[in-house]
Amino acid sequence: MKSAFKAKPPRYPTNWGDFPAGEQIRDAVNSVCRDYAERIFGYHFAKLGSLSAEINLDTSPIRHHINHVPYENTFDNSAVITCKTSQGEEIGTQKPPLTVDSVETKKSSGNTVVGQSHCLPFAENSIDGFLLANELDFAQDPHEILREVDRAITHNGYVIISGFNPLSLAGIAKFLPVKRGNIVHDARFFTPYRIKDWLQLLGFEIVEQRQVLFSTLFFQQKWKGAVKLQDYLASYLPWCSAVYVILAKKRVVPMTAIKPKRQLKPRFSAVGASVRTSAANRTLR
Repeated sequence: MKSAFKAKPPRYPTNWGDFPAGEQIRDAVNSVCRDYAERIFGYHFAKLGSLSAEINLDTSPIRHHINHVPYENTFDNSAVITCKTSQGEEIGTQKPPLTVDSVETKKSSGNTVVGQSHCLPFAENSIDGFLLANELDFAQDPHEILREVDRAITHNGYVIISGFNPLSLAGIAKFLPVKRGNIVHDARFFTPYRIKDWLQLLGFEIVEQRQVLFSTLFFQQKWKGAVKLQDYLASYLPWCSAVYVILAKKRVVPMTAIKPKRQLKPRFSAVGASVRTSAANRTLR
């Protein structure tokens, strides 16, 4: 299997406004994520990345949401709480809930932790749901992020992952000289089959996958008939969508102790003294 590690980390988007069609992408991903979030129950939900923090999941039964973002300069520096490991290494900073305007939306309410997605400051089996909105597309090592998610997620927990599809017009336009300075060119563009393969190797069960937003992602959609075209392509050509959203569930098979086999009683009985005597008499004769 080809390694997903990249020697040079790609440029990381600060918000959906860094994309030409950022508003359309955010709305499409948000609508699917809201539907998926209604099925996730528990106590804690973590959104990894700046893009995930802008997804509104107010329909989720889980009320405690944690925004895990990599940049600290977006937030106020008041009431800073530093998160450290047992060895004393700093791995993140926790702050009070704040609201920040970006792309005509606000980051959803919840605790904010500043840190890297490949080093999560969460205990093992403590998070009931994870959201990775295009987080793997701008990760230097997506395997490391998924391993951290697998470590921190609870048994039967859910993870929602959205990404850019290379088998689409956007995947083709990525290699064309179109707006070369755009951050879309830096995206990794992993196929949904590859993401699902990684999840299954970690013990996740793929629950559902949806294909959304049939566009090049390099231009805003201003055509009035774009909605009808989107519905037509979603029905007949779902594999060529620009964005996909995957819902997966962690499956843990309980260990069953092996019981020892029962010792069967012998079906024969010991030979009596009378039988031995008669047999000896016959030999003497």
